[in-house]
Amino acid sequence: MKIINKKASLNYTLLERFEAGIALIGVEIKALRERGADLNNAFVKIINGEAYLINANIFSESDNPTRSRKLLLHKREIISLENKIKAKKLTLIPTKMYNNGRHIKVEISLAKPKKQFEKKEALKRQDIEKEAERELKDFNK
Repeated sequence: MKIINKKASLNYTLLERFEAGIALIGVEIKALRERGADLNNAFVKIINGEAYLINANIFSESDNPTRSRKLLLHKREIISLENKIKAKKLTLIPTKMYNNGRHIKVEISLAKPKKQFEKKEALKRQDIEKEAERELKDFNK
């Protein structure tokens, strides 16, 4: 199982990555493995010295599929993340959710929001790279 936030790299410049555990209930774990989740609108917020994953949609039959879920990080990691967020005006974005054995892990990244023109330049660059790959494939045939 591997769930990727595709909009993260489009909307943000990803700087540092961290791995965190996540506190889930049994129904959510089963739903994650069977149906998956959506991380596109999710973000991480530090409240009272604890990190929470907010607005992540796990496709389950529970009452509130987008409830806040606690992330399991060491205290020193949370303090350093909080200091970096405040000092550099960054945000925390979940980029991946995957299983490590029987544990569910979330990869979070310190990110800086991109401006509109930066997003357009990134899309243009991707289009140019795709065209170059197509031409190489046609040339090699």
